[in-house]
Amino acid sequence: MSRLDTAFAAIDAANAADPNLTDGQPAELLYGQRMTEQQRRLFPDASEPLQIACRGQHIERWTLPRRDFPMDRAGYLQWRQEQGRRHAARVAGIMADAGYDDADCQAATRMLTKQGIKRDADVQALEDVACFTFIRWYLGDFATTQPDDRLLRIVEKTARKMSADARARALAEFPMPDDFAAAFRAA
Repeated sequence: MSRLDTAFAAIDAANAADPNLTDGQPAELLYGQRMTEQQRRLFPDASEPLQIACRGQHIERWTLPRRDFPMDRAGYLQWRQEQGRRHAARVAGIMADAGYDDADCQAATRMLTKQGIKRDADVQALEDVACFTFIRWYLGDFATTQPDDRLLRIVEKTARKMSADARARALAEFPMPDDFAAAFRAA
């Protein structure tokens, strides 16, 4: 088995323990597989650290529940930052165990902690993959839980996180209401 396959297997094994189910499967296991699917579509020549960062983006996410942080914007941002640190540490450990060198482990850590977003191509690629995964697989259900004005703000923020190429591709691939499409064009 290649070291990439070894890393994927370890991430999948960790995420298979997720007690939360989506479509009858452990939620984070399915999420990681969907991230890989989108990565392969959007960035077929991705480096191994980028491939692993995509697969491990939410590794064991359920172990740090959102409810453990204040239920305001600051608490949400604190939770996300801590999740990024935890995901990065766990993925870097898996990579080291699979035989990756420190430079590759650090590259995945930069991606998973979003260091250099909009400046580092791999960090931005991970963000683009995450946004495509959200739009393709999760936005529809999420939209039913949000008031229209809040949902539009979330779509605007999602569009701003994406690269110009990813926004253009999203406009071409996803049917969107006019206000969502306008948010993608304006970002």
